Amino acid sequence: MLTYTIRRLMFAIPTLIFISLIIFLLLELAPGDPMAEVPLTVPPEVKQKMREALGLGQPLHIRYFKWLIQFFVSEPLHILSNMTGFNLAGDAARLISWQSRSPIADIIAERIPQTLWVVGMSYVVGVLMALPLGIISAYKQYSWFDQLGTFIAMVGYSVPTFFTGVFLIVIFSVELEWFPSIYDTTLRVVDWDTFVLQFKQMVMPVFVLALYNAAQISRFMRASMLDNLNQDYVRTARAKGLKEQTVVLIHVLRNSMIPVVTVIALGVPTIFGGAIITEQVFKVNGLGQMLITAIYANDLPMVQTLTFIFAILIVLFNLIADILYGILDPRIRYE
Repeated sequence: MLTYTIRRLMFAIPTLIFISLIIFLLLELAPGDPMAEVPLTVPPEVKQKMREALGLGQPLHIRYFKWLIQFFVSEPLHILSNMTGFNLAGDAARLISWQSRSPIADIIAERIPQTLWVVGMSYVVGVLMALPLGIISAYKQYSWFDQLGTFIAMVGYSVPTFFTGVFLIVIFSVELEWFPSIYDTTLRVVDWDTFVLQFKQMVMPVFVLALYNAAQISRFMRASMLDNLNQDYVRTARAKGLKEQTVVLIHVLRNSMIPVVTVIALGVPTIFGGAIITEQVFKVNGLGQMLITAIYANDLPMVQTLTFIFAILIVLFNLIADILYGILDPRIRYE
């Protein structure tokens, strides 16, 4: 397993470099100019100096390698310097947002708590809802519970999150006035009253995303359970006199989790990417909302950095899913 993990990590390096090149070229070749919002009264020579200050006057390959060095060397050193108190980075240039003129890592650090609170919590709630829903639906196939679970999954997966979010706002914020429609990112939990406010403003965005996540994962869980319930080893376990609870929750569930692990693991990077549409609906000041703002403002360093971070997370959690295969199924061995 250790050899396989090291080999996969070594293979991931050229993969990520290739992905970074593709991201960089796509964004560089995309239409748009960071100077587009500069007033027309600004002279052309001043605009040219502003472009050079942003690094746009350098050749394409120079800017690409400079961005790689800043991403993999300068920013990690600055982060370690802030954590340890030692000046490890020196005067190394940082990745700067064109829009805010601030270091991108600092902006991400400010936004990620809101994203993890809302999107991360919704993913945990969605998984906790989906697993028992899929297990019971498969075990009681075609029962009223299975029919209800199928209906809920169909609604949760087919109805777009912006519609669900607006629908909940109209019902619970406008009509009933139970929950706030706008997420207050400045709220700090310091006592019971602020905790209640935080809970209330998280209910609707968390429910919208949890319903969407649970709908997808529960269908995978149900299909995988149905496939394993009819296997020979299940009939053998029952013939040996094992309790039905042991057969289902130990033997069947463990094998059924193998394909579901991939869905859950590959869904984790979406937590850090934020829920772009839902964050826009509820005005959650997270990473998804920041990505949309950066795209509108042609903030290429911010968009490049965020998309590359998402690519790294996908590669990493794909590896984690493969490792979990060997833990869940002892028959799987990596040579």
